This record gives sequence, structure tokens and C-alpha cells, in this order.
Amino acid sequence: MSLLARLFGFLSQDLAIDLGTANTLVYVRGKGIVINEPSIVAIDQKTNEILAIGHEAKKMLGRTPGYIVAVRPMRNGVIDNPDVAQQMLSYFINQVHQRSTFVRPRMVICIPSRISQVEQRAVKDSARLAGAREVYLIEEPLAAAIGAGLPIMEPSGNMVIDIGGGTTDVAIISLGGIVYSESIKVAGDRMDEDIIQYIKKKHNLLIGDAMGERIKMEVGSACPQKEPRSMVIKGRDLVHGLPKTLKISEEEIREALSDTISRIIMTIQRTLENTPPELSADIIDRGIVLTGGGSMLRGLDTRIRDEIQLPIITVDNPLTTVVMGTGKTLEELDVLKKVSIGD
Repeated sequence: MSLLARLFGFLSQDLAIDLGTANTLVYVRGKGIVINEPSIVAIDQKTNEILAIGHEAKKMLGRTPGYIVAVRPMRNGVIDNPDVAQQMLSYFINQVHQRSTFVRPRMVICIPSRISQVEQRAVKDSARLAGAREVYLIEEPLAAAIGAGLPIMEPSGNMVIDIGGGTTDVAIISLGGIVYSESIKVAGDRMDEDIIQYIKKKHNLLIGDAMGERIKMEVGSACPQKEPRSMVIKGRDLVHGLPKTLKISEEEIREALSDTISRIIMTIQRTLENTPPELSADIIDRGIVLTGGGSMLRGLDTRIRDEIQLPIITVDNPLTTVVMGTGKTLEELDVLKKVSIGD
């Protein structure tokens, strides 16, 4: 190894990145999670200048003049706008390294399972342009399994359901690899959209993305709860064009989310149907790990358990399981090389 290469390695801090549709999390080797911000970039279209990234950009959603747009560079778990994604990555890397452009870290980035080689290449290219000297990709269900502490290197079956913002990934894992997986572009963001469209059609009330997400978090549920909730929401009356408040119930929101939840459960069932019998026996004994921000919908674990008749294990920190698992691979390069995909 050359002196310059060793110097780069000494100066850089290896990074694990969960480049999500909803949020980007950055884990620094030896420090843990240092960044957890929305994957949103605010751009001035007149000058093409980036005005804000992350939390500051999210505050601008739906509140900007026409020439300022809040862009999500990730869509359905993959890069939708490469230029903006690269700039967002550069911003987060610079935050970690105190804006030093000399440092070139090793990066491990998690991606949805079953994405195309073209989509994998887009992630790697964005990371390299953002300053990475080496880029490894790891599939999200595998990262989630590592983060949840599952014995993925053993010759036994582990099953993970990772419901993120843009995608739901379901995978059977054994011997450090994915035996079978399903990935659908239906997850937390789709739930928000379901709520927005339901309220628009049923109540003629137009609400924004932020309100849709808040409704999901406060009164959303996948099955009836012991203490049903309700909340007052605000939006624009589509009949009169005036601001309006409305009280909505948990039952209504459950109805709004029913199709999306059914699609997620069908994907789980399809994965189980394609699981080798020997691994199916392991899953019956061990249960299924449920993680990801979308898994936090109240009662979702109960609904899945009731429909597939298998034990569901929820993790303590579903929002960070994937990035923590990705971060663990930084500590063990032999494991990283075994579980990473691509060239």
C-alpha cells in the first residue's frame, strides 16, 4: 500500500449509509450514528442553487414560492435524481468530516433487494462523485438482519421484513446470503399517499404530505386497538377553497391503509411460499423479524401474525436497524466482503 493510500485511510472515517427514500442515516465507524435527516433537498430553480438539505429542507415542503422546489432525490428506494443525490451525499459526508475535501472515506451503502445493476451503478457513481474512495453495497434485508443480531452466517433460515419509506423488502437469509427475496415499491410513503387521497375523496379536503405523515403516526393502525384514537386535521376545502378543520377517526385511516397493508402481507406470503422446506422449519421455530420505519404502524405486527400464523419479532429501534447492521460490517471487513453485492 502506498504512503498516500495509507494517509487517506488514516484521515478518513469509514461510513455506513442508509440512503433511504424518507431519511438518510450515516454511521461513522467507532462513533455510531451521527446523521439522521430527511432525504430532501430544497433548490432555487432560478439559480439552480441548493438552499437547504435535510431537516431545513423538509420545513420548506409545501411552503415555498414557485421558484423554490423541495426535491426527494430517492424514489422507491433507488436514486431518482443522480445530481441531487450526489450533492446531498457530499453535504452529509462534509458534515462528518468537518467540510474537509481531502478526506476520502470507505462507504458501505444499503440498497433494496432485487434492484437492477443500472440502479446499483447509480448509487456507486453518486457515492464516488461525493468523495468515496471505495464503495460497497449491501442489501437492506441483510443489513437489517445483522442489525437485529440474527445469526446470518449459520446454515439456518432467518426471515426479515423491512418496511421503509419507499420499499418493503422481505427476505430469507442463510449462510450470509439471501436465499429468496421479494421487494415491492409499497411502504411508508405509500401509506401517507393513501391517507391524503382518502381524505380528499371522502371529505373534499386537501392536505399536504407532512399532514398525511402525521395522521399515519398519530391515528394510523393496521387492526382495531383497545383505545381508538382520533385527531383534528387542517387543510383546504376543495368545494369552497377555504381553510378547514376536520376530525377524523382511527377507523377511517385504517380503511384508507387497508389495500397497502394487504399488498405487504401478500408479499410476505409469496416469500414464504418460495422458501425451501428446510428453512421454513427454522422460521417456524425462530419467527420473523419486523423492522423499518413503516413497521411502526400500530398493530401491524399483530395483523401480520394473525394472517400468516407465525411469530413476529419487533426490534427495539426499527428506524436504525438497517444502518446499525451496515455499520457493523465496517468493523469486520471479511463479513463485508462476503455480504456485499456488485463488482
